[in-house]
Amino acid sequence: MTAAAGPADRPASAWAPLRTAVYRNLWLALLAANIGTWMQTVGAQWLLIHHSNASTLVALVQTASLLPVLLLALPAGVLADSFDRRHLLIAVQLFLVAVAVALTLLTLTNRMPPALLLTLTFAFGVGQALTLPAWAAVIPELVPQEQLRSASALGSISVNVARAVGPAVAGVLIARTGVAPVFALNAVAFGIFTYALWRWRPGNARAVDVPERFTAALRAGSRYVRHSPTVRRLLRRALVFVIPASALWALLPLVANRRLGLGSGGYGLLLAALGVGAIAGGVLLAVIRTRLSANQLLLAAGAVFTVALTVVGTVRAVPLVLLALLPAGMAWVTVLANVNAEMQLFLPTWVRARGLAVYQVCFAGGQAVGALLWGLAADMAGLVLAYLAAAGVMLIGTVTSRIWPLPDLRSVNREPAAYWPQLHLAHEPDPGVGPVLVTVQYTVRPERTQSFLAAMDLVRGARQRTGAMRWGLFRPAETTDRFVEVYLVPSWDEHLRQHGGRLTGEDRAAEERARECTDGEPEVRHLVPAAAGPALSDDREGL
Repeated sequence: MTAAAGPADRPASAWAPLRTAVYRNLWLALLAANIGTWMQTVGAQWLLIHHSNASTLVALVQTASLLPVLLLALPAGVLADSFDRRHLLIAVQLFLVAVAVALTLLTLTNRMPPALLLTLTFAFGVGQALTLPAWAAVIPELVPQEQLRSASALGSISVNVARAVGPAVAGVLIARTGVAPVFALNAVAFGIFTYALWRWRPGNARAVDVPERFTAALRAGSRYVRHSPTVRRLLRRALVFVIPASALWALLPLVANRRLGLGSGGYGLLLAALGVGAIAGGVLLAVIRTRLSANQLLLAAGAVFTVALTVVGTVRAVPLVLLALLPAGMAWVTVLANVNAEMQLFLPTWVRARGLAVYQVCFAGGQAVGALLWGLAADMAGLVLAYLAAAGVMLIGTVTSRIWPLPDLRSVNREPAAYWPQLHLAHEPDPGVGPVLVTVQYTVRPERTQSFLAAMDLVRGARQRTGAMRWGLFRPAETTDRFVEVYLVPSWDEHLRQHGGRLTGEDRAAEERARECTDGEPEVRHLVPAAAGPALSDDREGL
């Protein structure tokens, strides 16, 4: 890791991205949509609060909202990398407006049984699943790189301002006019976001002139995450926090109604306390980062959330619960905004939407699965034991930050680096031809063999992240100074994309470290299928 700290490492004001007019307009419109989403969530939960098995049904609202992200986020990331993101976002927002209108009309006419409510909630979640990767991939196009951390914090602030305002407004409306107006305002909010997207005219051309085929792009995104230890570490940290933390959100309506004796307005007040704490956490995050390391932040936030879960689950005094929810909101946004910003900064441009989609799968999936598990636990063992169990899991997860700490990414060079030499071919293969077998022969000085092998382990990771299905390093038995690297790429198009910008400065540094151990230029060969039909076969064929 040889790159110096870039502009993304310089601190930026929490509000700096809002100085960019385009980002500011879209952020405000998205804030309106987030407020509408939280109003809808509260309305849906309150429609179910008096049904039998209310604990499970109320928790299923969150599951139905977030499960589509678990199922569709990665395909949505592929779409965001393959099509015009603005047009995709506009089409999806129009779908969400239609779902919100349907919720309004069916509620007004008293035709909203629990099964239909959960189905429409799921449909709304589908639209949000398609929105999230496209919006996350758009943000680096709207603000300078040095403001990405601030933009990530502002995204969390938007969500949590909505969490503070939306439930409070919904609680007042439900108490005075019922649930239907809440759903109607959600339709208006997404109409505002649609209009802001329609007015936006992006000036930047797409990074990829010819988009990847859907299945190839889906596999490439999965392959990148599978072979990136840093991304896997970030996802693991998000999961061990989100799963126990989801108990707080999923069961809070039941705490408000059954343990604290509050109505819809009181439930909105509890959510507002969480939101206010999260807003404070987002605003103070830049300052906190200067005083604590990323891993110290994880330990502190996990400890705070453990205490908050214990207090909310065991205390019946409303003021004490409100006091516990404020730091819980700060801890929530501290962990998730920090992990999200690290993901945005680490992922290379070509796979950013797909990588962020996988993060959203873990985030939303952890919430969805956690909400269902904690809802079932509350039905079987009661609210107090469910909250205490969640606190115990949170404490264990917090301690694991010593085992799986966040990686230090300050010196990692993630800029695109198209440094491979130009291809000189006798014939140009068709882009769809594959698989392609690439061989690279090195001459290695015997005294540098161990250093070469260590460097090639890093090269292996770069090859697999950027397209290689299989990789191997061999040495001919007839010589002592030769090594042959072999890797298999799905298609010629995929290999050309390796040449054209999938590699980063970090990958280049790994290859240069290996080259320092060699004599002369490596000998590269590209082997394409010689005829139609399978290029590779095994001994089972022909039996």
